[in-house]
Amino acid sequence: MPAPAVPSLPPAAPDAGLRATIADVARRAGVSKATVSRFLNRRDELLTPEIARRVEAAIAELGYSPSPMAQALKRGRSRLIGLVVADVTNPFSVAVLRGAEKACQQAGYLLMLFNLGDDADRERDAIEALVAYQVEGLILNTLGRDERAVAAAARSGRPVVLVDRRHAEMQADFVSLDNAGAVRLAARHLVDAGWDELLFVSEPVAGVSSRQEREAAFRAFVADAAGIAGRSVESWAGGAEALAQALRDLRARGRRPAVLASNAVVTLRVAEAVAALGWRFGGDLGFVGIDETEWAPLVGPGLSTVAQPTDALGRLATACLLERLQGLTVPPRQILLPGQLVARRSSLGTQA
Repeated sequence: MPAPAVPSLPPAAPDAGLRATIADVARRAGVSKATVSRFLNRRDELLTPEIARRVEAAIAELGYSPSPMAQALKRGRSRLIGLVVADVTNPFSVAVLRGAEKACQQAGYLLMLFNLGDDADRERDAIEALVAYQVEGLILNTLGRDERAVAAAARSGRPVVLVDRRHAEMQADFVSLDNAGAVRLAARHLVDAGWDELLFVSEPVAGVSSRQEREAAFRAFVADAAGIAGRSVESWAGGAEALAQALRDLRARGRRPAVLASNAVVTLRVAEAVAALGWRFGGDLGFVGIDETEWAPLVGPGLSTVAQPTDALGRLATACLLERLQGLTVPPRQILLPGQLVARRSSLGTQA
């Protein structure tokens, strides 16, 4: 008596939880990977209707979707732009990211983000990681301290655009706020509002070009302004007591004191210190901070700011990079955009 026929098993599906591959599709359809590739690349004229139906059915059964990166690399283009930011918790970095992302989408590119977490030693690692993903160009908003990053960018052969912070020895397009102009705008506003003892508060200045430019502009303003006293101090994470003491010293000098904060991170630290001291913005202390934030109008009587054109900075950086990718070979460009004063009661005091 002949043995009963044993039904043949269908080709094994990929392990549960694993993404189906082109090899899985080929096995399920009983064809070669080259045949599946022809179908995916819409070269159906090279396939019989029966084979095309089998491949299509296998793709549907396995839920297969081709890797966008793999398809792009076959065409020689990834359509990816790499963005490195110093600290994604900084409102400035997030706002620039949004502007760059919108510009990339409009041009048909995707943005890949690498956050340094304020660790300058990771700049080279960030560039090399993004290059490994075949990004076509790099937008860097880094601390600018890692000399190895310059070599990594040069080795990559990709065009680079710097945002906000210059990088020593890196010859690239540079897009930034006009830092000196922003500081002069804020300081002049405070003086015109009657504040005559100024304190400039910055994150640690050494090695970060934007901080250096703002601190230098403040010193120059005080040197040129008749009857105005001013000094600079640094603020750092965990340095709340040192900042509070600097504010006490400022008020102890007995004149109308005011603070100019170098960015939103410092603004928040100053606001915390003022609250802890029980002082009032616009009365006990005048204030202007560089960077407009969503919460600035909600702190005390409203914090005056110099708003950066963050969306425009992100879009311009992307535009510069796309021009380089399209073959532009002009010398490195520098684009500085003005800030806009947003005056509230923290600086206007009784004038508001």
